[in-house]
Amino acid sequence: MIKIICLGKLKEKYLTELTEDYIKRINKYHKIELIELKDEENLENEARNIMKYIGNKDYVITLEIEGNSLTSEELAKMIDNTFITNSAITFIIGSSEGLHESIKKRSSYALSFSKFTFPHGLFRGILLEQIYRAFKIINNERYHK
Repeated sequence: MIKIICLGKLKEKYLTELTEDYIKRINKYHKIELIELKDEENLENEARNIMKYIGNKDYVITLEIEGNSLTSEELAKMIDNTFITNSAITFIIGSSEGLHESIKKRSSYALSFSKFTFPHGLFRGILLEQIYRAFKIINNERYHK
């Protein structure tokens, strides 16, 4: 199971369609769930809400500007290897205020896509596309490059 926990709801139709398209594509390879939580003014409240959706044995990947950079191939290898020992990978996209320290401490791996700041809705699409790309790489299917 792959879970993506994100703060805020998508308002733009084109981003909703992008997200739904990649979720459908990924579901051919692996079960995926997108969990949208309400943006809170307080990071501590957000953290409490996020923690409700993280299982004790989940491998948690937080998306952080300060995190580690990976190539698409390295992300594919990480996902493939993680499912050998874990039944769930949970990706967490924080709010515009970032992530509470307790969520960062719970993280198994801090991942950065860039030093750039992305709109949250667009970043969901970017993350989903990279997860889809990872499954194509894992399965030696044409798509990558």
